[in-house]
Amino acid sequence: MFATSPAETINGLYKAEVIHRRGPWRNFEAVEFATLEWVDWFNNRRLLEPIGNIPPAEAEERYYAMLDAPAMAA
Repeated sequence: MFATSPAETINGLYKAEVIHRRGPWRNFEAVEFATLEWVDWFNNRRLLEPIGNIPPAEAEERYYAMLDAPAMAA
């Protein structure tokens, strides 16, 4: 029943922050470019408090770097 809740939340944020706030739109390309800008911000520059006020992309990068790091002997 609630399987789409996370996607609906992101779609709602996108509509509120981009579509409704910055419209009316001249053409499809303007909407597409604004969407690309917002997705880039959302993934690469938005700061998230639960993960230490860093962007999601940085948290992901740190996670995979930690997995690749060789185990240190105690």
